[in-house]
Amino acid sequence: MPSELTLSLHPRIADIPAADWDACDPTGNPFTSHAFLLSMEESGCTGPRTGWLPQHLALRDAAGALVAVAPAYVKGHSYGEYVFDHGWARAFENAGGDYYPKFQVAVPFSPVPGPRLMTRPGSGIPHSALASAMAQATEALKLSSCHVTFCTRDEWDDLGEAGWLQRLGVQFHWTNEGYGSFDDFLGALSSRKRKSIRRERRDAQSAGLTMRVLRGPEITPETWRLFHKFYRSTTDRKWGSAYLTARFWPLMGERMGDKVVLMVAERDGVPVAGALNLMGRDALYGRNWGSLVEAPFLHFELCYYQALDFAIAHGLKRVEAGAQGEHKIQRGYRPVPTYSAHLIAHAGLRRAVADSLVQERAVMEAEIAELDALSPYRRDDEAA
Repeated sequence: MPSELTLSLHPRIADIPAADWDACDPTGNPFTSHAFLLSMEESGCTGPRTGWLPQHLALRDAAGALVAVAPAYVKGHSYGEYVFDHGWARAFENAGGDYYPKFQVAVPFSPVPGPRLMTRPGSGIPHSALASAMAQATEALKLSSCHVTFCTRDEWDDLGEAGWLQRLGVQFHWTNEGYGSFDDFLGALSSRKRKSIRRERRDAQSAGLTMRVLRGPEITPETWRLFHKFYRSTTDRKWGSAYLTARFWPLMGERMGDKVVLMVAERDGVPVAGALNLMGRDALYGRNWGSLVEAPFLHFELCYYQALDFAIAHGLKRVEAGAQGEHKIQRGYRPVPTYSAHLIAHAGLRRAVADSLVQERAVMEAEIAELDALSPYRRDDEAA
């Protein structure tokens, strides 16, 4: 780290002025915004209770101005990250080492790609300065490792050059090719897939439900109360535990305003299902969903098709629909790589992980190519 820079760690993001933090991310990614991370902390989603202890990194220049930040946490487990290192932890602990606590540079509970090494435009601070700062903090805190997850490709490349181990993952994103309407998008698909999506939308919308899009102040405290029930219906069914508290939703909604986009299905004027999205400058990010009713294709309608409708209407370039889900491919989403980088102090564990990642990256690259071959889009030689 350059000698003219000063590193500090902050156990509360409130200790850093919001304007200074957000000025370090010119992309305007909603998940790395001060408002989102503060809502996480003040609602109790992160903190001692959940094992996500904030230690946000900040670099200041000789004049004391904030020039770089990174959302960082000390963790005693690997839950809520969506880049799985449980196998590394078990191997190290079986060999007599202590994998936890570790350092995590990430957005908690949110597998959303975006900036992690955030530098103020014009500051001239390279990613290598934050890489050095993270290594310094990892050593000072006596942590086993540091993990930067769902970072950008540029950050991944720079961390790799700095000696960090590189890992690939996959998600499914939709790209807006200048569509003027949902029908324009359907026109780019093969005839069979086009008919299938139309049938799914028709069935979902004929189940006695009304679909609505709510933004900012249109989302009332009662709507958030119901949405937490939707969220819990999903977590109770799939995972048995909920990361996000009932207080989180209204806090986030109040702070983030029109960036919050909630797709709801109503029956007799009462919401019975919903899908939460956050809007960035050029993308819509799908996050949480749940339902208190059973209806055919309702999940696809609220989480995917309503999101595409919204993105087309608002000229957004992408819809990112979160982790997992090969079923998204047949609904117009295509596989894209995701990136993480890992700094491991113990030489033996580092060698073992490095060897495994070489093989894993090759497998992941082949898988992405195979998944993309399943795309529903019409080939150049295929009739409309």
